[in-house]
This record gives sequence, C-alpha cells and structure tokens, in this order.
Amino acid sequence: MTIVDCDGLSVRQINQAIRGHIDAGEREIVVRRPGARHNLAVAALTDAKITIDGPVGYYCGGMSDGVRLEIRGSAGWGVAECLMSGTVIVDGNAGNGAAASIRGGTVVVRGDAGARAGIAMKGGLLVIGGGCGYMTGFMMQRGTIIVCGDAADAVADSMYEGVVYVGGEIAAPGNDAVVSEASAEELAEIRAALARYGVKGPDAFRKIVSGRRLWNYDKKELDLWKAAF
Repeated sequence: MTIVDCDGLSVRQINQAIRGHIDAGEREIVVRRPGARHNLAVAALTDAKITIDGPVGYYCGGMSDGVRLEIRGSAGWGVAECLMSGTVIVDGNAGNGAAASIRGGTVVVRGDAGARAGIAMKGGLLVIGGGCGYMTGFMMQRGTIIVCGDAADAVADSMYEGVVYVGGEIAAPGNDAVVSEASAEELAEIRAALARYGVKGPDAFRKIVSGRRLWNYDKKELDLWKAAF
C-alpha cells in the first residue's frame, strides 16, 4: 500500500503522484488529507484501488476506466462523471450530477444524492442508499438507477431507455415516465446489488421506465414536448 499525503500539495501534484505510483506498478493507493479538493483521481485508466480518506470536491474520479475508488466521506458535484468501467463508492452524500453520463461500471452513494443524479447515463449502475434530488435520471439512455429512499420531482424525465427503481416516495414522475411495481425477479436483482455494496434498502421498490412518447417528435404531443423542453 502506498500513501499520498495531500497536505501542502496542489491538485495537479496530487494527481501526478497518484499516476506516478500507478505507472510504477502500485495497485493500492491511499490518499490522505484530501481537504475537499476538486478533480482528485480523475482519468484513472487502470484497475488500481484508490482510497481517499476524507471528503472530496467536484468531479472526483471522473473519466476513469477500471478504477476501484472509495471516498471515505462526502463528494461534491459530478462524482464519477463519464466513468467507463470500474467502481466508485462514496461513503457519505454526493452533490449534483453524481454518475452523470457514465457508460459503464458502478457508482454507489451510501447517503443522499443531489439533483440530476445519473443524467444522460449510457450504461452502468448507480446505487443511492438515501434519497435523490430533482431530475434524477434525466434523459437517461441506458443503465440502471436504484434509489433506496425518496425521489424528488421529475425523476426519469425525458428518459429513453434504462430503468429507475425507487424504494421510497416519488414526489412526481418526470415527463413520459411510466411507474409500476418491480417484479419479484427484479427485486431479487436489486437486493443482490445492494448486498454486494453493503447498502440496506426497503422491502419493495417501484419501477420507472420510458413511455416512449418522446422518442420521436409528433405535433400531436406538442404539450408534452413543451413541458419536457
């Protein structure tokens, strides 16, 4: 295990140190005293295990491919944005845009997530142990979002493909969102995913998918399009 102490270092120096250790063959790195700095551990294109011992700022772990990143604290906006593969775990809460535009991998927020979590997801899995903010899953294209707590307004708004599961209350589904009860098979898959990452969820979940009315423009649906855009 290799330690990177952030005290007195710039973000650039911290990231250079992390990459230097990875290039030298290290596969287990602990980053201490992060001080909520932005852009830590970005573009980690390897399966190295990186543990950040404290809270981080914006865009931590973004644009990574294969990384195993754990943040022992909360994260600011855009955590794991554009993740290609690997795992990013946030032990606390996450700000707006968690897991935005990810193409694969798994992002776990053990606490609450802010607005627009999982927007424009193109694959992968986002697990939220608490509640989520406004417009979670907006314009989601593929992938799965599991929300164990409550979902704020406009969840799954203008979604194309993919699925959002909500264990708590749904304030208001988004445009063209269709809500049903999760099946027994789906519940088994949800529970397996939650158990894998040590997240405790409720017994029942509702499922939200696209109604497909916004897939192709139709002037007969003009009011719906106006509401969406």
